[in-house]
Amino acid sequence: MPNDAPPSITRINPPELGTPPGYSQIVDVSAGRLVFIAGQTALDRDGKIVGKNDFASQAEQVFENLGIALRASGCSAAHLVKLTVFLTDMDNLGRYREARNRFFASVTPPAAPAVTLVEVSRLYGPDFLIEVEAIAAA
Repeated sequence: MPNDAPPSITRINPPELGTPPGYSQIVDVSAGRLVFIAGQTALDRDGKIVGKNDFASQAEQVFENLGIALRASGCSAAHLVKLTVFLTDMDNLGRYREARNRFFASVTPPAAPAVTLVEVSRLYGPDFLIEVEAIAAA
């Protein structure tokens, strides 16, 4: 049975943990449903990689795909409560943040989900440089 009440999403950054750039230490959620979005990579609608060897292009495609997944479930970036980000090279952290910030600038107020970001030796496709999975509350 659908719940028409909007989710209550409270982002908390206790002073003892500091205020991180672009994400929240704690996201307290009371929602009618949770939406789990599989890891998004830099594939286009035809299954072809976008931006081979180009991290910035791949990051843009990943966030475009995340937006498509959110809209398909009736959500937007404002509904995101958790991201798990996988990078094959932590030297791309700045470019990841630029793409993330553009994506979250699309909603008001800007969303700041809890985030875990890790460097991995490889992703499922040999040409993938980034993958992002997400949880949204609706």
